[in-house]
Amino acid sequence: MSTDLFSAAILLLLVLDPFGNLPIVVSATSRVPRERHVAIVLRECLFAYVLLIAFMAGGRTFMQWLQLSDVSLAIAGGIILFLIAMRMVFPTTDGVFGDMRDGEPFLVPLAVPAIAGPSAMATVMLMASRDPAHLWTWVLALTIAMAVTTAVLLAAPRLQAVLGERGVIAFERLMGLVLTAVAVQMLLNGIREFVVQLR
Repeated sequence: MSTDLFSAAILLLLVLDPFGNLPIVVSATSRVPRERHVAIVLRECLFAYVLLIAFMAGGRTFMQWLQLSDVSLAIAGGIILFLIAMRMVFPTTDGVFGDMRDGEPFLVPLAVPAIAGPSAMATVMLMASRDPAHLWTWVLALTIAMAVTTAVLLAAPRLQAVLGERGVIAFERLMGLVLTAVAVQMLLNGIREFVVQLR
């Protein structure tokens, strides 16, 4: 596995935040029959994957339509990642995405915004727009990250039982801390490029 592929897969895995989404999956599927849990998780992960692939493939065109530069997307992506990371490190009583509706989840809140949230969309768009020559590398990295995310979410009830509520919270905060560093680095890179353009 190349360095670019490995780093991209790790970044996407942090952004998708499967361990942070464990409580959301358990809560969203608590009112549906147990035999439906696997089908629901697979369906929602597939929806999220297709949506992120669409953002990755159409990111450059989308940016051109809105007349956005790579620098602006890098800075915006860093800010969004930072805000998501802060909510992971310092969670609120309502959770990252607030209260959810009863019944079987469909697209919302699992596929969007839990898995394919604003930070994930901004990240894949940034990857594809800044280095379109490696598009297939980014697609493979997203596929790997989504496969790991799906496996973790499928095992949500067992993992939560093994790790316990405090273990899940601790792991989510650890991932939030790492994501904070990634977000700051992305923001600094965008600011550096902006300063260079001003000269």
